[in-house]
Amino acid sequence: MEKRYLTLLIALLAAATTFAQNINWVERNGQLKVLNGKVVNSRNVPPQLRGISMSWSIWQGRKYYNPKVVSWLRSDFNISLLRVSMAVQPDSGYLQQPEEQEKLVVKTIDAAIANGLYVLIDWHDHHADQHLAQSKVFFAKMAKRYAGKPNVIYEVFNEPEKLAWQTVKDYATQVIAAIRKYDVTNLIIVGSPTWDQDIDIAAKDPIKGYQNIAYAFHFYASDPNHQELLMKKADKALALGLPLMVTEWGVGEANGNGEFNLEKTNKWLAWMEGHQLSWANWNITDKKETTAILQPGASKSGNWKTTALTPAGQYIRTQLRQLNH
Repeated sequence: MEKRYLTLLIALLAAATTFAQNINWVERNGQLKVLNGKVVNSRNVPPQLRGISMSWSIWQGRKYYNPKVVSWLRSDFNISLLRVSMAVQPDSGYLQQPEEQEKLVVKTIDAAIANGLYVLIDWHDHHADQHLAQSKVFFAKMAKRYAGKPNVIYEVFNEPEKLAWQTVKDYATQVIAAIRKYDVTNLIIVGSPTWDQDIDIAAKDPIKGYQNIAYAFHFYASDPNHQELLMKKADKALALGLPLMVTEWGVGEANGNGEFNLEKTNKWLAWMEGHQLSWANWNITDKKETTAILQPGASKSGNWKTTALTPAGQYIRTQLRQLNH
């Protein structure tokens, strides 16, 4: 009798896991928006999307920009959010090869939509204020293409460096205007100075005149400079009513390497869970570094065994499979 019940329980758990991994997250949550200082779904509840960021769309991470990887991340990692990080300024990035980069990211974005995922279109640039014209052209194209698709979230400036908030704000306002000519609804994510850490400064003077604008917050969980003081900055911004999304965070340190401190990582994860913040972990690449999800030489088509995952990859996969349900 006990053996029969145990077999039934295992079958039920397996069925629940399969169901969770086949959720159409956009059908479940609908159109995202900002309400009362929070990102919420169509039922006015924070959706707390959890997922993974692709790496720069050049270098080693480029080969993973394909539909097979997107499908594997949905079915095996159980992601609800994918961040597509289009490289802008480095060699072979958008400034040099706009048609190639646009084609690559559109293929990946379309795959995410087909899989029922939310997808961040990330202008992955530390100097976007210097590339305003190109950014406006790109995001206008994306807005024309994806208006009416609730899956899409526009991230207009990845990690501004040590710029004045007014510079970041002026840039973002102009790109927002370019998007809103064609897409009046979908969520737009704005960066903040010092690699998306000075959100307390942005919270004192947020962008006005547009709906559904939220702000990126980034941290690296094991970095000695990204602990209590940085968490307090975010707490202050939240207390001021600034809607946040953690569009990039890593288990290691800010340079992508360094320590993977499990205690510090769990503390940051608990903080995001406590605030019901959506997040994307950095990153899908097989580069030999702490924050990489994949071991060197991992298949470019997904279907990875756990041995193909780094310690970071195994940790993030476990968390996503447990938390996304």
